[in-house]
Amino acid sequence: MAVKGTKQPLLVVVPYRPVRKIILSLSLILMVIALVAGSYYWGVYQGASRQADAVAERNELRQRVAVLTEESKTLQQEVVNLKLGAQVDHEANEQVRAQVITLKEEITALQEEISFYRGIMAPENSNSGLVIGSLNVISTGLPRQYEYKVVVQQLATNHQVLSGYLNFNVVGWRNGEQEIIPLHQLSNQVDDANIRLRFRYFQNIEGRLTLPDDFEPERIELIARSTGSNAQTTEKKFGWLVQEI
Repeated sequence: MAVKGTKQPLLVVVPYRPVRKIILSLSLILMVIALVAGSYYWGVYQGASRQADAVAERNELRQRVAVLTEESKTLQQEVVNLKLGAQVDHEANEQVRAQVITLKEEITALQEEISFYRGIMAPENSNSGLVIGSLNVISTGLPRQYEYKVVVQQLATNHQVLSGYLNFNVVGWRNGEQEIIPLHQLSNQVDDANIRLRFRYFQNIEGRLTLPDDFEPERIELIARSTGSNAQTTEKKFGWLVQEI
């Protein structure tokens, strides 16, 4: 019985079908399962495809790396071979150059020796008597220290014992002024400014000298004097030229 003043909702009567509801639920569940399964297998397929592409790309990169590594090794070996060849060529050239220099020095020394003995045994009239032959100043490798060697000789057809003395002076500059220093002040092997000479053919005067730190050498002046009835005086100047060891 309806109550006055109250609006009643409309009611719809539907048939009760539990089987249909179950079928719809199962269909929905199966559809969801199919979508999930499809998405999963699609993802697996895409992953497998991408993995296969990645593996193929990796293998290709490995092959390229192997090829480039081999090329790099070949180029490195070529560089080593070229360096070795260049070094061998350089050493060979240096050896040949050193041999040529040595031979030239030996030839020059032999020529000087031949001229020296030829002058002693068969001197010209104008060059006879006391002669200053050669002077060598050689580096010792030590700062301001040098070895020296002077050859004084007698040119004559009839050699007699010659006596006399030699003055050895180093001329240079100190504090802007020219200075002459005798050998006995530079070498403890020489006791006097007059170095004694006594020989028949030639005499070597050699030793070691040390220059002062503030002295710059310019030349060496040699004066040789013989004593006796036919006394002679000869002078010779040499520029300061040092032979390296």
